[in-house]
Amino acid sequence: MHKTGLVYHPDFLKHVTGKEHPENPQRLKAIVSSLEKSGLWSKLQKIEAKHSTLEWIERVHSKHYLQQLQGAGKKGAVLLDSDTMVGPNSFEVAVLAVSGVLAACDAVMAGKVRNAFCAVRPPGHHAEKERAMGFCLFNNVAIAARYLQEEHRLKRILIVDWDVHHGNGTQHCFYEDDLVYYFSIHQYPHYPGTGREEEEGEGPGKGYTLNVPMCAGSGDLEYQEVFETIFYPEAERFKPDFVLISAGFDGHKDDPLSDLRLTEKGFQKMTEVVMDLTQECCQGRIVSVLEGGYDLTSLSASVKTHVKTLLEHEPKKKS
Repeated sequence: MHKTGLVYHPDFLKHVTGKEHPENPQRLKAIVSSLEKSGLWSKLQKIEAKHSTLEWIERVHSKHYLQQLQGAGKKGAVLLDSDTMVGPNSFEVAVLAVSGVLAACDAVMAGKVRNAFCAVRPPGHHAEKERAMGFCLFNNVAIAARYLQEEHRLKRILIVDWDVHHGNGTQHCFYEDDLVYYFSIHQYPHYPGTGREEEEGEGPGKGYTLNVPMCAGSGDLEYQEVFETIFYPEAERFKPDFVLISAGFDGHKDDPLSDLRLTEKGFQKMTEVVMDLTQECCQGRIVSVLEGGYDLTSLSASVKTHVKTLLEHEPKKKS
């Protein structure tokens, strides 16, 4: 079984942030157009977002925060912080995004697909328990990790975050947890200012957060070395039952919010290494969730490469 699943819904375009905002509906339009033109769209198993998700969102975010967010944009566009915008449909769209990610987890667990990519918005990895931040409303990947543990009775979840920005919300959610391993490779120093190498977790979670801060100018070769020599041995030691990817493509050399030098080849290699790991540890189970990426051309090309790799790469087991 070599199917790759795809989560997408046109309602994801209804989270309106303003024409000049980097995180805007054009991002998904560019991705869909690229997948259609390449012929990949027809090869992907479409996964419908249909969960009732509020109870799962409350595993990560407080009920008070949900109530605040639900009322925030009802009368029009509102800034929740200096760069996080909500409008009349944003709450429902954010819930739908979580629903799609959970549906992708179900499809992988049921064996309907080998892996899945979730073309959702708004993104999630900056969202804290009580706070929207960095374009993010709900922490899609963190909620999925709890869902996999509680609904599917999996024990160990690995989160791989290669967005150019450190996923502070995801890290904080699992900082004292030894059953969710958070790995982040990101430009540093950079927004949001977290993600130092010394941040390794606390209490029972000490040693289950691995941050690899990268200097501006780092590119494909540097990232490949980290994935092969640091990430893979650590992840193999953890032996995850499932892998979630916070798939940000804003580390691309053409992205306006990055000073890294990644190309589509770099994202391909990272995807291959993660797939090889999951073949070794957890029957190839991967759900990849869109985070950043703000240059439409490089975003759509990078997602196309990532999805093509998920669909076509034959993972290798270590001999």
